[in-house]
Amino acid sequence: MKFYLNGIWQQRDKRIDVLNPFDGQVVDTVPKATEQDVGDAIVSAEKGAEDMKALSGYDRYEILNRATALLRERSEDLAHTLSSEEGKVLREARLEVDRASQTLEISSEEAKRLTGEVLPLDGSKDVRNRFGFTLRVPCGVVAAIAPFNFPLNLVCHKVGPALAGGNSVILKPASDTPLVALKLVEILLEAGLPPLALSCITGSGKTIGEGICSDSRVRKISFTGSKEVGERICNIAGIKKVTMELGSNCPLVVLPDADLEQVADIAVASAYANAGQVCISTQRMIVMDSVRDELINIMKPKIESLSVGNQLDETSGIGPMVRESDAVRVENWIQDAVSDGASIVCGGKREGAVMQPTLLDGATHSMRICREELFGPAVSVVKAINVDEAIRLANDTEFGLGAGVFTKDIDKAMRFAREVDSGNIHINWGPLWRVDAMPYGGLKGSGTGKEGPKYAIEEMTELKTVVIHSK
Repeated sequence: MKFYLNGIWQQRDKRIDVLNPFDGQVVDTVPKATEQDVGDAIVSAEKGAEDMKALSGYDRYEILNRATALLRERSEDLAHTLSSEEGKVLREARLEVDRASQTLEISSEEAKRLTGEVLPLDGSKDVRNRFGFTLRVPCGVVAAIAPFNFPLNLVCHKVGPALAGGNSVILKPASDTPLVALKLVEILLEAGLPPLALSCITGSGKTIGEGICSDSRVRKISFTGSKEVGERICNIAGIKKVTMELGSNCPLVVLPDADLEQVADIAVASAYANAGQVCISTQRMIVMDSVRDELINIMKPKIESLSVGNQLDETSGIGPMVRESDAVRVENWIQDAVSDGASIVCGGKREGAVMQPTLLDGATHSMRICREELFGPAVSVVKAINVDEAIRLANDTEFGLGAGVFTKDIDKAMRFAREVDSGNIHINWGPLWRVDAMPYGGLKGSGTGKEGPKYAIEEMTELKTVVIHSK
């Protein structure tokens, strides 16, 4: 495929192979952008920002609404493209396409709801004959830097609200998964988006990402990725608005009164979806010692029944990881945990980029697998003796994106909600749960700012205060 820059689909001499993670076959190629391309994209985006600013909220709604309809019409093609380049099984790819259409649809509606407020100036001392109100206006140029694991829906979470708010966008998709993002650009242009309102350039994050983020003409950055890269972006960004959706190490706490069959079903679903490559995957299960053995015995056959293989095979439940090097890393972390005293209940084996879903028992918080973001199909069981220890262990991490607790005790559930340091708390469910309209974002090292179209638009616009002075 070509990339889209300055209102034109363009090629470059240097190309990047997009590989199928399962067999290493080339799915397609994309151009490798240069520093000059970054500069051209910013100049183009400044012009596109003026075009977007001239549109009414209803105009933007119509464009995004048409794009939603086109996305739904092409859902099967998009799902196969997504599955081929990312490794996500077709069932999950179709679900992502459906969610992406909802994200665009919600963004379109929010384009009609940008509001200000009347200011109570007469509530201040000695203020007479003055009327104040606020206006919400576009930031201008928004940089959208997307990850590989949800290469369509997370792009829509950035591009949809940015366009709804009247901005132009420079989109940098992940190098492993650029194809479905480029197809989304085709859809938006067909839906009537001004030609300069969106650029999508592909290539090295160091070359493209840093060049975009450090430029003062870019007024807002929306980034999803690792904590290390997020910190680097914040260091070079300068004075501009940023939303950082970074890593996590999500705990799932199981108290003695939990329904263990329900826990097992949810834990398996929330640990191994997309081969564990989800920021809010269950990575640590903090289980009361009195029910730990019983829960493990229930989970083990459920995990062993998961079918692993070619993501394009309709019978596969788990596909490969996006790169074989990532599967090797997960395998090494598992072996390190075993060397430190953990035991493999099931899984633990790797073939190429395919990592068997793994359950570890006897893990402790001194192990890397319990402290850092694994981003792979393995979950560790850590024992706790009471709710105090469970909350302490849940918070024993630099991250704070998602957390879940299973209990029938409302007092303990509310204590968990108040005391666990996480941006998303789930009671009687796992951390891997999100609807696209909700506010979504982390605490601590998991980032800053919120996604969800209504909340993202607030971060992708500026607030002006207007005061009318009369005699």
